[in-house]
Amino acid sequence: QVQLVESGGGSVQAGGSLRLSCAASRYAVSRYCMGWFRQAPGKEREGVAAIYPGGGRTHYGDSVKGRFSISQDNAKNTLYLQMNSLKPEDTGMYFCAAVIVRGYCYTISDKNFRDWGQGTQVTVSS
Repeated sequence: QVQLVESGGGSVQAGGSLRLSCAASRYAVSRYCMGWFRQAPGKEREGVAAIYPGGGRTHYGDSVKGRFSISQDNAKNTLYLQMNSLKPEDTGMYFCAAVIVRGYCYTISDKNFRDWGQGTQVTVSS
């Protein structure tokens, strides 16, 4: 069974940085569209970033453009999310997802992804 395991979450002050990791097993991250999502308490899950198979193309949600960067390390079979200039509104549970079964990678829609990790908490204080 496919496994996605996130790590790297934590607590940070506004303006700080964190790097999230998502280790994949049983398939190569470079072969599929992969994405990062987040969900704050009482809110719907929000698409943060997506990366196309091969890593040559990326897309970001409007709220994180210019601050977050999605990347992958094929040798480690790991997906990353570098988060800079963090804001309190970035607080939430962050999930990685893989393998779209409908739609397109660039829409970063949670309805399109098949496989999900368990999430890692990010808390940004003002």
